[in-house]
Amino acid sequence: MPYVNIKITKEGASAEQKKALIKGVTDLLQQTLGKNPKSTYVIIEEVDTDNWGVGGETVTELRNRAE
Repeated sequence: MPYVNIKITKEGASAEQKKALIKGVTDLLQQTLGKNPKSTYVIIEEVDTDNWGVGGETVTELRNRAE
């Protein structure tokens, strides 16, 4: 029973994109490891960019500086 937790920044991933991620990961586990799709769980967590840090800075800070 695979459990996959995908964490992405909360920046507007559409319902269709999330659906594609869930299907793609499920298909990959089935094709690669022979896992049953009916018992494969895929969770997508969206994290605010203020709560995601890289190199000592928040993603919000990094994105603002890149603009």
